[in-house]
Amino acid sequence: MFRVKIVVLMVISMFLLATNGCTLSPAPVPKTGQTTSYATGDDGDLQRGVAWPNPRFTDNEDGTVTDNLTGLIWLKDTVCMATNYPEFDNDEPAGDGKVTWQHALDFVAGINAGTYPDCGASYTDWRLPNERELISLIHNGYGFYEPAVPDTAGTGHWSEGDPFNMAKTRGYWSSTTFAGDDLSALTVSIGFGSLNFSHKTRKRDYSAWPVRGPQ
Repeated sequence: MFRVKIVVLMVISMFLLATNGCTLSPAPVPKTGQTTSYATGDDGDLQRGVAWPNPRFTDNEDGTVTDNLTGLIWLKDTVCMATNYPEFDNDEPAGDGKVTWQHALDFVAGINAGTYPDCGASYTDWRLPNERELISLIHNGYGFYEPAVPDTAGTGHWSEGDPFNMAKTRGYWSSTTFAGDDLSALTVSIGFGSLNFSHKTRKRDYSAWPVRGPQ
């Protein structure tokens, strides 16, 4: 009887795998985007990973941009707080959109509550992105810098092809707390694509860039 149960469970498991299209394949890690090779066997030579969609980004013409690689939807204005609601930012220096971690969370909550509609594009399911969502945008070291986000012009540096209204060297809070210190959160610098962490009360360097989805 015990053997019969094991066989039945194995058959059910195989059926679920088959019907869900699951196969034993590598994780869908995307390519970095680097195409220049500096040595045999390096990233630019092998270019391993899942190919990026073309175009990588779609401007939805409603104040949002969809990343066609991840399905995440970002505000087109990456510093919407400073653009539309500088009065929210009373963190020194006031009005520049750089706030503490908690204030970044508070601002996104305010967008969803309808308090800051000019930063919501009529949606109410925004969140502060986690560290992996932010880092998914980065093309640092792979050919783009200031910002380290792929553009549509292919120039490899700050250009009119950048799909976002972005300020150079901006840093952004993630919603992810640093494992080594729960008083700090992980941050991403869009200028050069660096991942770091900062004390949650720091208010001179990091902004809130809301995300929603994926669809």
